[in-house]
Amino acid sequence: MPTLRIKVIALAACATGLAAIPVLAGSGPASGPIARYDIRAGTVSGMAGMGRGAGGAMSMMFGGGGGNSVQHELLLRLGSNRAPEKGYPKAEHFMPPVAKLGKSVLLTTPKVEKGGTDEMPEKPRGRLLLFWGCGEHAAKGQPVVIDFSKIAAGQVPPGLWSSTILRDWGPTLANSRTFARWPSEDAKYVKSDSSLLGTHRIASNYAPEIAFTAAKDFMAPLKISSRGQGSGSTLLSWNAIAGATGYLAFLTGGKQGPNGEMGDMVFWTSSASRQFGGGLSDWLSPAQVAGLVRDRTVMAPTTTSCVMPVEVARAAPDFRFGTLTAFGPQEDFSYPPRPADPKAAWNLEWTARIRHRSTTAWMEAQGMAMGSTESQARGQETQCKPRGGLSGMLGGVMGGGGC
Repeated sequence: MPTLRIKVIALAACATGLAAIPVLAGSGPASGPIARYDIRAGTVSGMAGMGRGAGGAMSMMFGGGGGNSVQHELLLRLGSNRAPEKGYPKAEHFMPPVAKLGKSVLLTTPKVEKGGTDEMPEKPRGRLLLFWGCGEHAAKGQPVVIDFSKIAAGQVPPGLWSSTILRDWGPTLANSRTFARWPSEDAKYVKSDSSLLGTHRIASNYAPEIAFTAAKDFMAPLKISSRGQGSGSTLLSWNAIAGATGYLAFLTGGKQGPNGEMGDMVFWTSSASRQFGGGLSDWLSPAQVAGLVRDRTVMAPTTTSCVMPVEVARAAPDFRFGTLTAFGPQEDFSYPPRPADPKAAWNLEWTARIRHRSTTAWMEAQGMAMGSTESQARGQETQCKPRGGLSGMLGGVMGGGGC
């Protein structure tokens, strides 16, 4: 979940080793898998696609570099119940030439691994206002107000983050005898024109060789438009993405307090119910998303617009940072195939999966509109001007120099 760069508080539970096994009809395997492989393939655009990390993004924005860059992200994770045959763990993922990552990338075993997290201010001040749902006006009972002065330092407000969807990272250091991941220390990064299509092979000294052919590529980039309406609401609209299983928008904003200090913070999500963070900020399977579409936590794949309520813009007049996620398809592989004879033992050697998503981000702050294709703040200029206060603070907390 995108928030101000602040102290991380871990909430997610580790996924079990069975999480990476593809959903298959009939009875499960008699044994295995020995190894599990997880690939997360993402497309990031808008403000999210500018450079590697928030610092690069802010620098490019405030330097006039534009806000419509597109990047790819690729995260690889290998887990095995075996120890290395000789010496230290060694693992390589041999890519198809279209990946443009050379012959292979090296997966390394970390000594410590941090899981997925949600974030809260280290020393929060003021209040946090929670809004949710698409519509001209926020529903009755909103906002839910959390007064930070009434919460102990470092304490997460109960019920803030969603607990209905557990994060599923597949293989982890905690649930594997031997674990490795990439990006690592080989100084390689996936490129904006890299492709996944073709044959992949993963070889290591602690797991059976894994080989499969990827048929689905990185998703197309999202382009979002943020337009203020006469009523004070904001119309968010975007392009439909092929393969999308559902969409979720999230926004964090704020009001500047006295002497340029941070005042109220605002969270808003497009979910029809109060659902923030947790597993919603992960790569979700099509089956998970289908259930979330049914209960209106996630917008349907045919949706291309959402009205952000009047009350959200009024509560966060000084800056708003938003993201839109298109959850995508998943490919599953396993070896050996299920035996034709239902009575025969099925001893799985390995499973692998590729999960996809596409995300974009935009920001509006004191007259600036960045990261979206057509973001407009009513009655304000969209030229970035040097200033202090909230705009300078944003540059600092996100790693840039301010504007």
